[in-house]
Order: sequence, then C-alpha cells, then structure tokens
Amino acid sequence: MLLKDQITGTLDLKKENILADYRLACESRQVSLLGRKDTMGGRSKFGIFGDGKELAQLALARVYKQGDFRSGYYRDQTIEAAVGNLTWKAFFAQMYAHADLEHEPSTAGRSMNGHFSTRWLDESGDWVDQTQLYNSICDVSSTAGQMPRAVGIAYASKLFRNLPELSGMEKFTRNGNEIVFATIGDGSTSQGMFWESMNAAGVLQIPLLTSVWDDGFGISVPVAYQTTKGSISKALAGLQRTEEEPGLQIFTVSGWDYPALLETYREAANICRSRHVPVLVHVTDLTQPQGHSTSGSHERYKTKSRLKWEREYDCNLCFKNWILENGYAMEEELEEIEATAKETALHERNMAWQAYRQEQDAGYLATLQLLQGYMSQSSHSEQISNVIHDLSKTYLPTRRDTAASLRKVLRIERMAPTSQKQILVEHLHQLLHTGAEKYNTHLYSDTEFSPLRVPTVPAEYAGEKRMVDGREVIRGFFDSLFERNKKVIAIGEDVGQIGDVNQGFAGLQDKYGEGRITDTGIRETTIVGQGIGMAMRGLRPIVEIQYFDYIYYALAPLTDDLACLRYRTAGGQKAPLIVRTRGHRLEGIWHSGSPIGTMLSSLRGLHVLVPRNFTQAAGFYNTLLQGDDPALVIEPLNAYRQKEPLPSNLDSIALPLGVPEVLKEGEDLTIVTYGSMCRIVTEAAAQLSMLGIEIEVIDVQTLLPFDLHGRIVESIKKTNRVIFADEDMPGSASAYMMQQVVEKQQAYRWLDSAPETISAKDHRPPYGSDGDYFTKPNVDDIVERVYAMMHEADPSKYPALYE
Repeated sequence: MLLKDQITGTLDLKKENILADYRLACESRQVSLLGRKDTMGGRSKFGIFGDGKELAQLALARVYKQGDFRSGYYRDQTIEAAVGNLTWKAFFAQMYAHADLEHEPSTAGRSMNGHFSTRWLDESGDWVDQTQLYNSICDVSSTAGQMPRAVGIAYASKLFRNLPELSGMEKFTRNGNEIVFATIGDGSTSQGMFWESMNAAGVLQIPLLTSVWDDGFGISVPVAYQTTKGSISKALAGLQRTEEEPGLQIFTVSGWDYPALLETYREAANICRSRHVPVLVHVTDLTQPQGHSTSGSHERYKTKSRLKWEREYDCNLCFKNWILENGYAMEEELEEIEATAKETALHERNMAWQAYRQEQDAGYLATLQLLQGYMSQSSHSEQISNVIHDLSKTYLPTRRDTAASLRKVLRIERMAPTSQKQILVEHLHQLLHTGAEKYNTHLYSDTEFSPLRVPTVPAEYAGEKRMVDGREVIRGFFDSLFERNKKVIAIGEDVGQIGDVNQGFAGLQDKYGEGRITDTGIRETTIVGQGIGMAMRGLRPIVEIQYFDYIYYALAPLTDDLACLRYRTAGGQKAPLIVRTRGHRLEGIWHSGSPIGTMLSSLRGLHVLVPRNFTQAAGFYNTLLQGDDPALVIEPLNAYRQKEPLPSNLDSIALPLGVPEVLKEGEDLTIVTYGSMCRIVTEAAAQLSMLGIEIEVIDVQTLLPFDLHGRIVESIKKTNRVIFADEDMPGSASAYMMQQVVEKQQAYRWLDSAPETISAKDHRPPYGSDGDYFTKPNVDDIVERVYAMMHEADPSKYPALYE
C-alpha cells in the first residue's frame, strides 16, 4: 500500500476530498446491504449491487468529466452517485420498480436495479446538450452487451475531432475530447462481444477506457475456468501498444489501493482523452461481500480462506486503514462518517419506500372502498366478499392485485345490468389505461420527429423515363444524401474502397472521404455497436451488414440494446440508426437471405422495411433520416441489376411507412407479399390471368409497421380470399402477416375460403438453382396454390389440374 510520503507531488490528496470519498464509499456499501435486506424481505423482486467495487469506482469518477460517457453494467452505483447522476432515493425507487420518472428517472421502473441512464431528450423528444451531462447510456444486463455501443460512442469522438464538417455539433462534443468509460465484470470478458470490441478499439484508436472489475469469479465460476492465464490483462497482452505499433494501453491495479487507483486512472484518462489511445484498466483483488446477487449465497462456492481474504481486503476497510495510517483523520471522525452514512442510506431508503407505497396504497384503498360499496347492492355479495377478503389480506398489494380483483368481480357480475356495474368498469378501464401508460409506451417515437409523421413525396420522372440498373438508382441516392447531409456516416465491410459488393457506394469514398464512408473488419457485432454509439451522439449512421444472413452475428446488440433503448428509458434516450443489408432470394444454406421471422420477433422497436426495388429503398431512407427511430432496411439482392426508371427527385422522394401498395388489381383472390417475392407473384399473376383468374397483388412494403390503415382488408372485402406469400420459414413472416390481417384487421369476416400461407420449406435452402426451385416458393407453386383455392370454390369452372 502506498503511503502519504510516497505520493506527495503526484496526486492532489486533500483531506476534504479523501473524506468525501470515504463518506460516499460508506453510503454506497450501506445501500447495498439495505438493498439485499429489502429483496429478502419481499420489498423488491431482485437485487444486484456494487459492493466491493466502491474504491475503484470513486477513482474513476475523479477523472469523469462533463461530456464523457459511461457504458456499463449493473454494479456502477458508486460512479453514478459520485458524479451526481444518482440519489440513493432513486436507487431504491428503481429496486421497487416505481414506475414514475419523478422518482426513478433512469428507466421509470422498467429495468431492474442498477440500470442507470441520463435523459438526453427534452419533452418534445429533441436532444439536450450532452456536453453538460455526465452521460450514462442505459445499462444492459446481457453480459458484455455494453461493449459494442461503447466502441461506437468513442468512435463518434474520433469523427468529431477529425471531420471538419461536423464542427457545428456543439451539443454533442467538445472537439472530440470525450472519454467513454466502459465497465465490465471479469467473468463477462469471456464473451465474444468483449474481445471483438477490444480488437475494434485497438484498430480504430478511439478514446475508450475499459475498466474490468475483477473479483475472481463469474457468478460462482472462478477465473481459472474463464480466462487464459487467469488474468484478462495477461490474456490481452498481445494488444499492448508499443512505440512502433498502436494498440491498447493496459494497466493493472489493486482495487483496495486508493492512491494507486487514483494515479492509474489519472494517467489512463490523460492518455485516452488527449491522444485517443484505447485503455484497459484491469482492477484486481476486488471482493464481493454479498455474493453475485440476491439469488444465492457466495458461501456455497467460496472457500473459507477466500472468504477470510475478502474480509481482510475489503476495499472500504483498506481505505479506512490507509486514512488512519497516513493521518488524514482520526478513528472518531471515520466512525462518525460511518454512522452518518448508515443514517443517510436508511433515510433515503425509507423515503423511497414511502413514496412508492403511497402511490400503490392510494389505488389499493380506492379499489377496496369501491368494491365494499358495490357489494351491498349485488346479489353475489358473498362471492364479492371473498374477493375483497383476499385483496385485503394481500401482502404489499400493487396495481396488479387491484386490477385482478376488479376483473374477478366483473366476471362474477357478468349478468348484472350495465348501468349497475358501470362504476366498476370505468375504474378498471382507468387502471388498465394507467398500466398501459406506465408500461406499454415509448416503443417507437411518439414525438414530432416520428418517421410516421414525415410527409409523403412520390417519385417524379422528368420527360421520358430513363431505365437504369437498380444499383445506379441507389448509388445516385447515396451521392445526393452525402452531399446534403453532413451528419450521415456509412461504415461496413467493403463499403468504402470498392463501394460495397453491389456498387451502391461506388466512387463515393473518393468523393466524400474515408471518414464519411469507411471500411470495417469482418465484425458485425461491433459494426452495429459503432452505429448505435454514433446515433446516440447526434450523427445519422448507416451501417451495412453485407448480407442479411450475417445479421445473426449482430442480433444481441440489435435486440438487447438498440430495439429496446427508447422503451427501457421511457423515452429518455434514442439512437436513430439505420442498418442496411441485402437479402431475399439468395441461394445456399448460409446465404438464403430471408430470416424475417427472427427479426419480427426480436426487433420490436425498430422499423423493418422490405423494399422491392431501389426507388422504394431511396424513398424509405429519406423518410427514416427525417425521423428519429432506428430501422432495418433489407434491399432486394436480385434487383441491383434489374432495370427500373430513374426518378428525378431522388433527394426528396419520401415514402410512408406502414402503407402497402397494390401492384395489380384483381377480383378473385388477394396475395400479400413483399420484397423480391413481388416479382415472383407478379409473374404468377400473369400466368393466372391466362387461366381466367385475376388476383390482386399487394406489396406490404414495410413489416414494422404493418398496414396501418387496413388497406389489405379492403382488398379482401372485394376478393374474399387471401394468400400470404414469402420465402421465410413456415410459420414465420407469412404467419405474422396472416395474424395482422385475419385477426387484427378481422378479415376473417369476409373470407369465403380458408386463408393460406406460402413459404419456404422447413430446412435451409441448398445451393444451386434446382435447390432454390424445390425449396423456396416459385411461380409454379403460386399459380397452382391459387388455382387450387379457386377449384375448391368452383370445381366446374376450374377443374383439377392433375386428376
């Protein structure tokens, strides 16, 4: 342990600062202890805390400046409190899932405890000045999930420093002088996202300062089972920078050594901030006094000797001893700080609990009183009395209990006159409305910046239509886009020097510079992470996943982070990233290009757009860039070399989301499809016309959102038959479309035949044209499925084909 006379002149160790740190360390430990008690006592559902990490986090907070960012996980409570982002009252409010931003401003009770965020958006949904905040990106629980977006946040600082055209973005940067403090537990460094992020940071040379909190275990598994050489800093030694080669600067420091921690973080931050060198600080010898979480006891997997060591090297105890040994305070002063910290933690916890229960109890008592008053006029008073009794005996009743009791009573009273039970119905509707407002809002933008509010601008054609390859349309669009919008940045595999594999960016890197259009390594997870981070800082990134099948590599940051960001912050943060890829009608087991069902299930919170050609794609990009929601755009791979007319207004065309287009009108049957299947279905429609069958072909254009105005059901009212066709697996996107139309739009009321789906076979498509023909829907399949439906309706007019 360093003594006072060894550090004089290197650190500013003032007594008031040291004792302030000790006070906060004690408070943070106390809220951890109280938090565990509250969970065990039934006040919260789960608890996970930062005890044992206090000292290292205080050292980090010393170099955390306004405008910096924290991309962390659920143990960073001491950092957040030290920079003023977190009150202990708000800490406990989050534990209790208090769904009120006034009390729990990070997530409005939507995330479990330890998930912190700063609010970047004002009441209108516009950006506030990030340079005035100690920015915290809303934490994620998925292990290492905080790392990809940390790369992106830091990469934005590099762009702000190096691209003069971004000089006007003062609300987001101070000339790129920001650090991103990524924090991660040692166990999570085994995840691929961590290793990919470290490699990307070393290549990009960005101001990312990653702290690894190493307490020797990943839940119950010791580090020897997780990390080569039992040390993440040793395992990463090959990335250490040298005088000749760039890389990471790696530090190792004990988590109980206060002055060494201060010195390490001071040096690490200086290198990172001034020179944009990525840094790893491996904080070793940490403890976890209460174990991993409230799910179990660490005494089950730690030896007696390890537990003894943890008691002796508890960072707070070591800090106390250091203060005493170096004469910064007397024992009595520290005991007074400890007592005050305990009182403060208890007071804040009690205030949080009182506020939470006051809100819950008000609703509970109002419902109880209403049911008691209603019981006297009901003929089912005994049954209602039982419901009231159960509700009154409920331990710590919540909205769920009151709503469930009301619904039980209304089921009992199902035969009562509406006028008699109206008061109960109204009260229930109010409860359900309140629940929806608190828990079902902010999945997408509901502000003036929503892409759903962007005015439609149709494609225009000057004079005789000029037919060009689709790739020329999209290249012309991107050329215009990069000229007029300096905030647009494109990154991806092969997107720069060769202009992407299908030439959509051909020649544009030479024209607009490598900073605007940049090649990346083969690392889809951090490509998306770069995009998320850039979008969080006011830029408008378009990141490319070269082929749709490769999106699985990036699915974790897309679903765990991007898709739910606005939701889990209750509208406090956004990242309007556009993910560009290409798919549909590819051939081969790993290049089939149609995992739409997975996207629909995983990416609620993104818009999923499936243009059939590149005029549509350009119109959708323009719409998205005028809005503030993230999106996935799947360009049709087989249309890059197909001819289409070149619009004269590529720079302004804007197509609405959630509005299908009728490609061919018909009276006999409706086929609903999208993307490259539009061409297949249209060819089938021409053959069906020769058989006397006129089908209506509808391109949904966007899957999220889907047919907002019920255009498809209007078609079914006319044809009375419907097929949903796509090339995804059975029961995936085709079943989704059927559910949206038959159930949600209630199209079943106008059907004369059972609705059907046409999709690919259950297995992945084999390679080659024959494999494609016998695996994915083809023109013949569609013709014969439609004909079979018409045969069933009128066998004499449409005799069986093969009998």
